[in-house]
Amino acid sequence: MAEITVMVVDDHPIWRTAVARDLTDAGFRVVAEADSMRTARTRAVVEPDVVLMDMSLTDGSGTDATRAVLEVSPRSRVLVLSASSERADVLGAVKAGASGYLVKSASAVELVEAVVKTAAGQAVFTPGLAGLVLGEYRKLSVSKLSESSAPTLTDRETEVLRLVAKGMSAKQIASRLVLSHRTVENHVQATLRKLQLANRVELTRYAIEQGLD
Repeated sequence: MAEITVMVVDDHPIWRTAVARDLTDAGFRVVAEADSMRTARTRAVVEPDVVLMDMSLTDGSGTDATRAVLEVSPRSRVLVLSASSERADVLGAVKAGASGYLVKSASAVELVEAVVKTAAGQAVFTPGLAGLVLGEYRKLSVSKLSESSAPTLTDRETEVLRLVAKGMSAKQIASRLVLSHRTVENHVQATLRKLQLANRVELTRYAIEQGLD
């Protein structure tokens, strides 16, 4: 974890300092802190692996700050850590490019695990929020999979894609579908190639946009 760099963005100094201390104690390298969208954008030049983002900042929303940070450091992955679990905040964060969303009631252990998974390219959500996002996108989106120009996924690839979107690891998917770990990874890689996506985060976002659950 010492190789994982983190920037903590939160407008409450006591909370921000406590989170930064907990992450440092857990072995992460906290390379920057920010209390506003402007400061977060400026300090994102250090290109942290993970940005912990609050949804309420002194000069704007976490949604806008997420966009601003990713413009400066597109390789960073944003994990929202917020007191809010409101639908608009969750959907706004995902649309802005956040890789995951945790509420502040999460334990220190859950936070550490979420940062590790986010750095590894996985989508992480507080239980219940992934379903909220998937359900909302299903209502609002017209499925691109039904368009004649869209890539054609096999039934098995679509099934694996749904489980990836729910945050399941390859090992968990293999157990659920009674497949080997290698077979699951082959399906994931084939889907990434067909959809011309770079990683699991983009794959998850694609599945959400298509309303797959």
